[in-house]
Amino acid sequence: MPLPLADHVIQLAFDPGISPKGGGLPGLSVLKNVVNSINMFGIIAVVGALAVSLGVWAWGHHTGGHQAEANGKKGAVVAAGAALGLGAANGIVSFFSTLGSQVQ
Repeated sequence: MPLPLADHVIQLAFDPGISPKGGGLPGLSVLKNVVNSINMFGIIAVVGALAVSLGVWAWGHHTGGHQAEANGKKGAVVAAGAALGLGAANGIVSFFSTLGSQVQ
């Protein structure tokens, strides 16, 4: 005998009872250190990219190279966006993780 639609919906809404917890796996502190180091490397790279982009922007402006000036501006905006993303990565993931845990 087939199950009614309400029984299918109840089966789909089953809560498995899983939530993220720290300390469950060995090496978690090492993984955190690796990710922190990658983030720091990214921030240092963005500082270099921003410096180069600003230099290209200034060089293009003073020499009349409109394409170099435009590329320097684009590079500066991309570097600023990358810095924003790297700095806010932890907060963004935390925000959406908290938001996702509230879904019923």
